[in-house]
Amino acid sequence: MWFVFAVGSSVFAALTSILAKIGIDGVNSNLATAVRTTVVLAMAWGMVFLTGTQGGITQIGRRSWLFLILSGLATGASWLCYYKALQLGPASKVVPIDKLSVVITLVLAALLLHEQVTPRSALGCGLIAAGTLLMVM
Repeated sequence: MWFVFAVGSSVFAALTSILAKIGIDGVNSNLATAVRTTVVLAMAWGMVFLTGTQGGITQIGRRSWLFLILSGLATGASWLCYYKALQLGPASKVVPIDKLSVVITLVLAALLLHEQVTPRSALGCGLIAAGTLLMVM
Protein backbone atom coordinates (compact mmCIF):
# COMPACT_ATOMS: atom_id res chain seq x y z
CA MET A 1 0.00 0.00 0.00
CA TRP A 2 2.92 2.35 0.66
CA PHE A 3 3.76 2.21 -3.05
CA VAL A 4 0.32 3.52 -4.04
CA PHE A 5 0.70 6.44 -1.64
CA ALA A 6 4.26 7.10 -2.86
CA VAL A 7 3.03 7.27 -6.46
CA GLY A 8 0.21 9.58 -5.34
CA SER A 9 2.77 11.77 -3.62
CA SER A 10 4.81 11.94 -6.82
CA VAL A 11 1.81 12.87 -8.96
CA PHE A 12 0.62 15.52 -6.52
CA ALA A 13 4.17 16.91 -6.18
CA ALA A 14 4.30 17.31 -9.95
CA LEU A 15 0.92 19.06 -9.93
CA THR A 16 2.13 21.25 -7.04
CA SER A 17 5.07 22.46 -9.12
CA ILE A 18 3.07 23.26 -12.24
CA LEU A 19 0.13 24.84 -10.41
CA ALA A 20 2.53 26.90 -8.26
CA LYS A 21 4.46 28.14 -11.29
CA ILE A 22 1.19 29.32 -12.84
CA GLY A 23 -0.16 30.78 -9.59
CA ILE A 24 2.98 32.59 -8.50
CA ASP A 25 2.98 34.89 -11.53
CA GLY A 26 2.92 38.44 -10.18
CA VAL A 27 2.70 37.31 -6.54
CA ASN A 28 5.40 37.74 -3.89
CA SER A 29 6.96 34.33 -3.27
CA ASN A 30 6.68 34.64 0.53
CA LEU A 31 3.00 35.53 0.27
CA ALA A 32 2.42 32.64 -2.12
CA THR A 33 4.12 30.28 0.35
CA ALA A 34 1.90 31.56 3.16
CA VAL A 35 -1.24 30.98 1.09
CA ARG A 36 -0.10 27.46 0.21
CA THR A 37 0.78 26.75 3.84
CA THR A 38 -2.65 27.90 5.02
CA VAL A 39 -4.35 25.54 2.57
CA VAL A 40 -2.08 22.64 3.60
CA LEU A 41 -2.70 23.37 7.28
CA ALA A 42 -6.49 23.40 6.79
CA MET A 43 -6.30 20.17 4.78
CA ALA A 44 -4.11 18.41 7.37
CA TRP A 45 -6.33 19.35 10.33
CA GLY A 46 -9.39 18.47 8.26
CA MET A 47 -8.00 14.95 7.81
CA VAL A 48 -7.22 14.69 11.54
CA PHE A 49 -10.80 15.57 12.46
CA LEU A 50 -12.29 13.50 9.62
CA THR A 51 -10.44 10.42 10.86
CA GLY A 52 -11.11 11.23 14.52
CA THR A 53 -7.45 11.14 15.53
CA GLN A 54 -7.28 14.55 17.22
CA GLY A 55 -7.27 12.90 20.67
CA GLY A 56 -3.80 11.51 19.99
CA ILE A 57 -2.22 14.96 20.31
CA THR A 58 -1.91 14.54 24.08
CA GLN A 59 0.09 11.35 23.59
CA ILE A 60 2.85 12.90 21.51
CA GLY A 61 6.09 12.73 23.50
CA ARG A 62 8.62 15.53 24.00
CA ARG A 63 11.14 14.04 21.58
CA SER A 64 8.48 13.64 18.90
CA TRP A 65 7.31 17.23 19.44
CA LEU A 66 10.87 18.48 19.06
CA PHE A 67 11.51 16.62 15.82
CA LEU A 68 8.07 17.37 14.37
CA ILE A 69 8.66 21.07 15.05
CA LEU A 70 12.13 20.91 13.50
CA SER A 71 10.66 19.08 10.51
CA GLY A 72 8.02 21.80 10.18
CA LEU A 73 10.71 24.48 10.24
CA ALA A 74 12.66 22.59 7.56
CA THR A 75 9.48 22.28 5.49
CA GLY A 76 8.83 26.01 5.79
CA ALA A 77 12.38 26.86 4.78
CA SER A 78 12.17 24.42 1.87
CA TRP A 79 8.90 25.89 0.65
CA LEU A 80 10.18 29.48 0.93
CA CYS A 81 13.29 28.60 -1.08
CA TYR A 82 11.28 26.54 -3.57
CA TYR A 83 8.75 29.27 -4.30
CA LYS A 84 11.46 31.91 -4.70
CA ALA A 85 13.39 29.62 -7.06
CA LEU A 86 10.19 28.82 -8.97
CA GLN A 87 9.40 32.51 -9.29
CA LEU A 88 12.87 33.30 -10.61
CA GLY A 89 13.56 30.24 -12.76
CA PRO A 90 11.87 27.80 -15.11
CA ALA A 91 9.95 24.92 -13.51
CA SER A 92 11.79 22.50 -15.82
CA LYS A 93 15.06 23.38 -14.06
CA VAL A 94 13.91 24.21 -10.52
CA VAL A 95 11.97 20.98 -9.97
CA PRO A 96 14.79 18.57 -10.90
CA ILE A 97 17.17 20.41 -8.57
CA ASP A 98 14.54 20.23 -5.83
CA LYS A 99 14.33 16.48 -6.38
CA LEU A 100 18.02 16.16 -5.52
CA SER A 101 16.52 15.90 -2.05
CA VAL A 102 16.31 12.17 -2.82
CA VAL A 103 20.10 11.99 -2.94
CA ILE A 104 20.52 14.17 0.13
CA THR A 105 17.95 12.08 2.01
CA LEU A 106 19.81 8.87 1.25
CA VAL A 107 23.07 10.36 2.57
CA LEU A 108 21.40 11.75 5.70
CA ALA A 109 19.53 8.48 6.32
CA ALA A 110 22.84 6.63 6.20
CA LEU A 111 24.63 9.14 8.45
CA LEU A 112 21.91 9.97 10.97
CA LEU A 113 19.59 6.95 10.92
CA HIS A 114 22.28 4.36 10.15
CA GLU A 115 20.25 2.99 7.24
CA GLN A 116 22.14 0.75 4.89
CA VAL A 117 23.18 2.11 1.50
CA THR A 118 23.13 -0.71 -1.00
CA PRO A 119 25.13 -0.67 -4.22
CA ARG A 120 21.83 -0.42 -6.08
CA SER A 121 20.62 2.61 -4.12
CA ALA A 122 24.04 4.29 -4.43
CA LEU A 123 23.96 3.74 -8.19
CA GLY A 124 20.40 5.07 -8.34
CA CYS A 125 21.40 8.19 -6.44
CA GLY A 126 24.36 8.69 -8.74
CA LEU A 127 22.08 8.40 -11.77
CA ILE A 128 19.58 10.85 -10.24
CA ALA A 129 22.39 13.35 -9.61
CA ALA A 130 23.79 12.87 -13.13
CA GLY A 131 20.33 13.10 -14.67
CA THR A 132 19.61 16.29 -12.75
CA LEU A 133 22.83 17.85 -14.00
CA LEU A 134 21.94 16.89 -17.57
CA MET A 135 18.47 18.41 -17.25
CA VAL A 136 19.60 21.73 -15.82
CA MET A 137 22.53 22.32 -18.17
